[in-house]
Amino acid sequence: MVRLNRVLLKDAGNAIDKTLSEILVCPLSKQPLRFCEKTKSLVSDTIGVSFPIKDAIPCLVPKDGKILEEEGDASKA
Repeated sequence: MVRLNRVLLKDAGNAIDKTLSEILVCPLSKQPLRFCEKTKSLVSDTIGVSFPIKDAIPCLVPKDGKILEEEGDASKA
């Protein structure tokens, strides 16, 4: 049984349950978050902050958030 649970957790990776992602909001802006497949994180488009997901648990502590660079700024560099 323990081996089966480890396999399930390993397969789950950094994914997050769809129902849970629909309930969660940004701790700073209180706006909905979207799941980013590329970075496997939750993104607040309102304020441009990405929150990591570790072991299928969203880390929504404001200090864990990373400010996203704007596409326009990245293209100028």
